[in-house]
Amino acid sequence: MKSRKPSPGDASPAAGSAAPSAGAVGPVRTARKPSVAAARRAERAAMHAQTTEAVVPTHDPRAAKASYAPESVMTTTAPAAAALRKDPARVDNWKILPLEQLTDADILAMPDEEYMNDVQLAYFRRKLLALKRDILNNAGETTEHLREDTVVVPDPADRATIEEEHALELRTRDRERKLLKKIERALARIDSGEYGYCEETGEPIGVGRLLARPTASLSIEAQQRRELKQKLFGD
Repeated sequence: MKSRKPSPGDASPAAGSAAPSAGAVGPVRTARKPSVAAARRAERAAMHAQTTEAVVPTHDPRAAKASYAPESVMTTTAPAAAALRKDPARVDNWKILPLEQLTDADILAMPDEEYMNDVQLAYFRRKLLALKRDILNNAGETTEHLREDTVVVPDPADRATIEEEHALELRTRDRERKLLKKIERALARIDSGEYGYCEETGEPIGVGRLLARPTASLSIEAQQRRELKQKLFGD
């Protein structure tokens, strides 16, 4: 019995269960757009990452602690006094020269055992009186300037400039007025024999510091303690 050849019209079971042809188009899934909440979460995460990266220390914090010295708080010194140096060649000038010809270098070169002797007291009295005279002369000049500038200026810009100059000059005179009180107290200490010695500790203030600031009434250490106390606790 001959087997029948399959005809072209016959459909095999395997063919019937085959996948669709290439030309057939199936359902296509579109990509879902991220929700607004997800976008915000992603944005916050990116910002947090940038912030965290920005604050990462680039040095070892222990190095800063190791380099810190508590003693560095009190490092203020009198620059003018520190710049002065004793000149051995002038050590006896105070014995030879008259008071009017003595200079700061001559007073500084004096021996330590001659601290606040009659020559030094007379020198500092003369220095304080000259400073007082200059302040009084400046005050008189300020009064004259204010009297001369009473004319009304029509231009607002010029008038504002003149008023600013007056305010600046008055502030300067106010500072000099306070300095004038310190000069009077220093002269009183010379008369009482207390000039040149710290009001708090009784120790010598030092010729170098007095040459830089003749009205000083505290030693450098006492002045530093007072400034530190004012900085921490206020006036």
